[in-house]
Amino acid sequence: MSNKTVSVDQLANEIIQAVKDYTEDVQKAIDKEVISTAAKVKKEIKDKSPRDTGEYANGWTRKTTRKNGQTTVTIYNKDKPQLTHLLEFGHAKKGGGRVSARPHIRPVYDRLIPQMEKEIEEIIKRGGG
Repeated sequence: MSNKTVSVDQLANEIIQAVKDYTEDVQKAIDKEVISTAAKVKKEIKDKSPRDTGEYANGWTRKTTRKNGQTTVTIYNKDKPQLTHLLEFGHAKKGGGRVSARPHIRPVYDRLIPQMEKEIEEIIKRGGG
C-alpha cells in the first residue's frame, strides 16, 4: 500500500482500487494453494491405492476448472472409476461374504484438506501471497 495524498473526490476510487488489488492477490494465492493441495492429494491417493495390475493406481488424474472466480479441482480415476467406491468401502461377493474395505481416498482427504483450509485462512489474513 502506498502513502500518497488524494483528494476527497479521488478517495472512493482509491479505496475501490485497493480492495480490487487485495481481492486479486488473495484469489491468486488461494488458487495456488488449492492446486498445490490437489496435486498432493492425487499423488498420495495414487501411492496408497491398492495394486493388482497397477492400472487402477495409475489411473488417477485431476481436472481444474475455473468458474465465477472460483477454482475447483476434481480428482478422479479415469481408468477404473467403477472401482473407487468398491475398494474404498468394500462390497459383497457374488457367492456370499464380503470383500474388506481398503480406504485410500478418504484418509488422504481428511489429512490434507484441513491443512489447506488453515493455509487459506492465513492467506486471507495476510492479504494474499
